[in-house]
Amino acid sequence: MLSTDDNHQEIRDAIRDLCRNFPDEYFRRIDEQRAYPEAFAAALIGAGWLAAMIPEEYGGSGLGLTAASVIMEEINRCGGNSGAVHGQMYNMGTLLRHGSPAQKEQYLPAIAAGKLRIQSMAVTEPSTGSDTTKIRTTAERKDGRYLVNGQKVWISRVQHSDLMILLARTTALAEVKRKSEGMSIFIVDLHDAIGHGLSVRPIANMVNHETNELFFDNLEIPAENLIGDEGQGFRYLLDGLNAERALIAAECIGDGYWFIDRATRYAGERIVFDRPIGMNQGVQFPIAEALIEIEAANLMRFQACTLFDAQQACGAQANMAKYLAAKASWEAANVCLQTHGGFGFASEYDIERKFRETRLYQVAPISTNLIFAYVAEHLLGLPRSF
Repeated sequence: MLSTDDNHQEIRDAIRDLCRNFPDEYFRRIDEQRAYPEAFAAALIGAGWLAAMIPEEYGGSGLGLTAASVIMEEINRCGGNSGAVHGQMYNMGTLLRHGSPAQKEQYLPAIAAGKLRIQSMAVTEPSTGSDTTKIRTTAERKDGRYLVNGQKVWISRVQHSDLMILLARTTALAEVKRKSEGMSIFIVDLHDAIGHGLSVRPIANMVNHETNELFFDNLEIPAENLIGDEGQGFRYLLDGLNAERALIAAECIGDGYWFIDRATRYAGERIVFDRPIGMNQGVQFPIAEALIEIEAANLMRFQACTLFDAQQACGAQANMAKYLAAKASWEAANVCLQTHGGFGFASEYDIERKFRETRLYQVAPISTNLIFAYVAEHLLGLPRSF
């Protein structure tokens, strides 16, 4: 394989060493049991890898997005699923960038030490989907606290988190000048909330991704749990999406390399008609094409991360990296499955599991069509389509 980044080999080696303790059999068993990879998450958090982007002053590693993306890539390249843990890496970003000094001191050291998990963010709602400005969950301030009422859906890792980032309307949509105003972000202590105004209903799904519906019924949140200024939550949310998209792109790239490695190995070993199937152009050309697409997506991933780390605008690059990587990983998954033929459907080869996992990223955390809309508006200058 080509190498587009040679400055993080120590990180790559360390993640590979950790992942050797969690081979294919581990993730296959977790998938079969529809369970959460608790031991894997604990190992990553305990070793400090998911605190990579927390500044050293709060006990983190103080690494940039580029290094963080390498961690995510390597987990998936080793056959794991970063989707079970990636929220711990980027959800704290809203707190880091917009929280008060007291909030940072209260939460970030404990998050960095692995004592608190902040793996969940509640934004999406059943009736609004990607139209975030239309959310109906409200937070009304009364007597030094906020009362939250409403519903969220597809909220991941709630059952394996201590804290959750929540977006809710503090001013009605009809009362704001711009539809992006009037939303606020809060830190929710899940131990206090669940069963005391917050109900959690798990959603079974094809990826064994721990995700849920949430129901808020007069959930009380202390006023001091408001992050930043009231009404500015949507802006704070957008501020962190570029990092999320670049990290997801890295995960997809890790998946893509995993599929290509498995397809290449099998094509070289599988003998049909007295020759390895990899001698046939009909087999080798699709694998070669998949590698080309992954390498191209990888370049865009590193461009997005480099700009982010330099504190430069990177919205276009982050969106394009996520699109290219999700598309390339899905194509690589299809090639890998096709190369293995019927064996690709057998659970013991792990291809069908990874096949399901990587398909998610053309839908979430941002759909392909929304990326097209972003590019059309911000790069092509076309009228906003929604």
